[in-house]
Amino acid sequence: MAPSATEPAASIGVVKAVDPMAAMAHRGKALPSIPTFASLVLKRQWQLEHMAAAFRIFAREGYAEGISGHISVRDPEFEDRFWINPLGVHFGLMKASDMICANLDGDTVGGNVDGSINAAGFQIHSAVHKARRDVHAICHTHSVHGRAWSAFGKPLEMINQDVCYFYKAHSVYDDYGGIANEASEGERIARSLGDGGKAVILKNHGLLTVGQTVDEAAFLFCLMERSCKVQLLADAAGHEKHIVNDAEAEYNFRTASRPETLYIEFMPHYQHEEYLSNGAFKL
Repeated sequence: MAPSATEPAASIGVVKAVDPMAAMAHRGKALPSIPTFASLVLKRQWQLEHMAAAFRIFAREGYAEGISGHISVRDPEFEDRFWINPLGVHFGLMKASDMICANLDGDTVGGNVDGSINAAGFQIHSAVHKARRDVHAICHTHSVHGRAWSAFGKPLEMINQDVCYFYKAHSVYDDYGGIANEASEGERIARSLGDGGKAVILKNHGLLTVGQTVDEAAFLFCLMERSCKVQLLADAAGHEKHIVNDAEAEYNFRTASRPETLYIEFMPHYQHEEYLSNGAFKL
């Protein structure tokens, strides 16, 4: 049986408080958590830079598909506004200054006012931002393995440690209604995500993940895409699968699938992109 949230996996029966951030580094210093800022202006710029970096990482992962796909981040000052990518700019070219700020009514209120927003993207992201005040970032693309797995209209199985990050925190939207140009489609997707969900598999469409930071949402998207690939490979092998039991899956989820730890999980990807692009996405 899995240990409780207050005890490490290796010491079942010994009650000991565990700081998940400190636990990542064996006998080392705890990794830095989500930063705080002296002003909302600084926080906004930080969000936009991490948003642009996430797009470039998505490009390197092969998630770009024409003009499909979007990431949005709620504005740190105005709760009824969010930043989203411009229509027709490749993920791999995205910069912080490219992003468009829109309110929940669809009006452009800041940022790249000369850009256009994907209509379907606005309907999906605005609906989720309206429904989930705790969600600050949303990622959705038409990634290859996400699309393949979405054809089954089934949730992922807990067949390895990593997919347990989605244990009882992802759902399937099985009422595909075509390209989401209507507000009702976005609202149905938001309802399918649920009150505390981290991700939803959109049948015949793709994947959508959310988070308290764009880093969390982006890492979860990359992880869910890879989890779909692993599920497809495991199923194709045709052998008996061993499913992680509920107690262990729930322990893994509560230990690792936290906003702080998921932010840290994304940092190596961010740092690598910063190195490869010489920080060009920050412009």
